[in-house]
Formats: sequence, C-alpha cells, structure tokens
Amino acid sequence: MELIISKDAPAAGGHYSHAVAINGLLFLSGQLPVTKDGKNIPETIEAQTRLALRNVANVLKSVGATLGDVISTTIYVSDIAHWPEVNRVYAETFGAHKPARTVAVSPQLHYGCHVEIQVIARDIRQPVS
Repeated sequence: MELIISKDAPAAGGHYSHAVAINGLLFLSGQLPVTKDGKNIPETIEAQTRLALRNVANVLKSVGATLGDVISTTIYVSDIAHWPEVNRVYAETFGAHKPARTVAVSPQLHYGCHVEIQVIARDIRQPVS
C-alpha cells in the first residue's frame, strides 16, 4: 500500500492522504473546490465543480493517471437543486468517458462548499490484481 500526497493539490485539511494506491487501484479522498493554498472557494456551483474536478485531476496526475483512468465517482452535493449544473460540468470534463457514478446529498460539506468529489481510478503504474 502506498500513501500519496500530491504537491499539485490543496494540502490535506486533516489526518488523511490525497490517495492510497493498492493492487492496481487508486482510492482518492474527496476533493473539495478549494484552491491549492486552501484559502479560496469559488462562489458558483459551476466554478466549484470545475475546481473540485481539477483537484481530482491533479491528484491523479501526481501518479501519471488521468480522468480517463477513473473507474467510479461519488459526488456529494449540498442541495439536489445544484445537480443539473454539476452534471453539465462533469459531462463536459469527462467527455465520452462515463465512469460508474453515485450522487449523494450532504447538506453540510466542509468549509461551506457545495460539492465534493471522490474517485476510484486505475493505477497505470501497476496491474490490477
């Protein structure tokens, strides 16, 4: 098992790694729409979704993976009313690639964010066992 800390993603705000690699898989911690310095959160749900996905991509990039290696996503939204906009940005970002996905409403995400995205991806550095 390898604990992964990405220099390109916001620092962990608690006792966790950005990701864990094991048996050819990457398990990413939920990524919030926080800038790398951890100080700025965009106001719109569109901008928050884009930034959360960028943070996911940056964690993946730190081990040579991309969004195309994502197997499954779990998306937490503070209000289901945000879903159409989150889904639009998600679809634009992933394009033709359609990982398995779960959406859950979580009214009180950390720092007052409106979206958090967690993924499981293929670790291109090792075969799945």
